[in-house]
Amino acid sequence: MDSSPKILIVDDQVNTCKSLQAILKKSGYSSDFTLNGAEALKRVQEGRYDIVISDIRMPGMDGMQLLEELKKAQPSLVVIMITGYATIKSAVEAIQKGAYDYLPKPFTPDEVRVILERAVEHSRLQAENILLRRQLQANRPFGNIIGNSPALQRVFEMITKVADTDSTILLTGETGTGKELVARAIHDRSRRREKLFLPLNCGSLAEGVLESELFGHVKGAFTGAVTARKGLIEAADGGTLFLDEITETSSPFQVKLLRVLQEGEFMRVGDTHPLRVNIRIIAATNRDLEEAVEQREFRQDLYYRLKGISIHLPPLRDRPDDIPLLAYHFLAKYRGDRKAERIDPRAIKALQAYKWPGNVRELEHVIEYALSMAEGDTITITDLPEEFLSREADRVSSQESWAAAPFSKAKEEFEKIYITRILKESNWNISEASRKAQMFRQNLQQKIRKYGIKVEEEKEGK
Repeated sequence: MDSSPKILIVDDQVNTCKSLQAILKKSGYSSDFTLNGAEALKRVQEGRYDIVISDIRMPGMDGMQLLEELKKAQPSLVVIMITGYATIKSAVEAIQKGAYDYLPKPFTPDEVRVILERAVEHSRLQAENILLRRQLQANRPFGNIIGNSPALQRVFEMITKVADTDSTILLTGETGTGKELVARAIHDRSRRREKLFLPLNCGSLAEGVLESELFGHVKGAFTGAVTARKGLIEAADGGTLFLDEITETSSPFQVKLLRVLQEGEFMRVGDTHPLRVNIRIIAATNRDLEEAVEQREFRQDLYYRLKGISIHLPPLRDRPDDIPLLAYHFLAKYRGDRKAERIDPRAIKALQAYKWPGNVRELEHVIEYALSMAEGDTITITDLPEEFLSREADRVSSQESWAAAPFSKAKEEFEKIYITRILKESNWNISEASRKAQMFRQNLQQKIRKYGIKVEEEKEGK
């Protein structure tokens, strides 16, 4: 299958079309051309193109009208506008309406090659985003556990292997890696799936409350116990009990839990008669259990009982290829009636470059935040939290980044990021920001309007 981009040139001047075709051919790209906008639109509608290079000024349907119609027909289409010096203002307007970039006349072969290389990469990433959305719409056998990375595939294999046994399972991994989702997936594939799956975070409850919550209590067991109450162990009989943060429990509690695992017996708080129960226990921790045993913070006998089948969940930073799929999953989850339905490729790259100390849970919060910031139909890098903008500013300031973009484009990217950072450092006070930047206040305001920086909204959010 041919993976080279399909390019269409649109200009009423045949010499311009042939000149561009020759430049593209030398760079290894094949292309078609047409001399009017109506024919270009018809071709895009009939056969898929990845990139369109169109003049702005043409008789009949001009470039601006064509751009609007092309975006309706194929929203992911990458459009580059050709413009003369007198129509630079129109080119900027075209970019605001969805054009990827503009090519000023007269252009050199090198200028064409640089812009096109970036456009081809952008088109490739757009295609990947479309594929990701389609994958999300397909049936997912593991529910809300999202990803195709080898590390996650190994987790899926383990889930499939152990699900239909009654073995106790230990899940390990950093906070936010999705341990409860994995526990639920195991339960849903087990013979116990018709019974309850009950989760309990052991670290969120004081010891006395934890014991009563898990084992239940008899009437009069303690002050306030006016009636007997079943605990989660009884409620989960025949099903699965998920105990998160198991290392945060006390040694006496661990002794009682060990008895449940070994004998299938427990006693309610304040009772002297053991009760039998048939449950599966899945425990989880974000700590090193061996280290906890060595430091006498966790009982060795319970550790050996739990570690028989252990599944480790990889941190998000070790599976960056899963980040776009996850980002679109959370976009669909939180979008509601908001306009944003896509994520800009540069924003995706920024997400993939981040280390994610909070893992998938942190990514979920970032996408939810970005959705509330986005104004159009696309989440851009400036909609992400400040730490991503700072990292992007550092990237843009690098020598490699300057070399990869035309001067005008690189200058605009830097200006927007620089001004946004200065405003944030000045608590969104324009006068203070203009002093720091050593700019006239009026000039700074013009830049703020040009780049659509939302000063008033940021002030209100303080």
